[in-house]
Amino acid sequence: MQLENLYTPEYFMREALKEAKKAFDKDEVPVGAIIVTNTNQIIARCHNLTQALNDVTAHAEMQAITSAANGIGGKYLIDCTLYVTLEPCVMCAGALNWSQISAVVFGASDNKKGFSLHQQNLLHPKTKVSSGVLEEECSSLLKEFFVKKRK
Repeated sequence: MQLENLYTPEYFMREALKEAKKAFDKDEVPVGAIIVTNTNQIIARCHNLTQALNDVTAHAEMQAITSAANGIGGKYLIDCTLYVTLEPCVMCAGALNWSQISAVVFGASDNKKGFSLHQQNLLHPKTKVSSGVLEEECSSLLKEFFVKKRK
């Protein structure tokens, strides 16, 4: 297998799912995110930390934006892609807009709080969006978490 074929959207979403499972194990809503450069280098790996940090803004995407910006030494994430297991909310979409990230790829849609419910132009005009990557795996983990919470 050629190396460039290894780096598919599914490969990177599996990496984001690893982060979501870490959140699940910490009793956080299991959302994971990674940010990847256009050279396929992962520069941020994060998951929800809202419970641990007692901070409603500590979503996986927000953590990833901060980590990636610190890693590259600049606030703009041009030529980077966010892979996240759940569709970003309005807050995260706004932050992604300011970061000027090139692409957002998400697994499961969020039919209650996802940014696409409001208006598509919340992201930067140049940001490309893809959805449904490993959607079943991403959805299943979230469903399992909330079933467990209701017991």
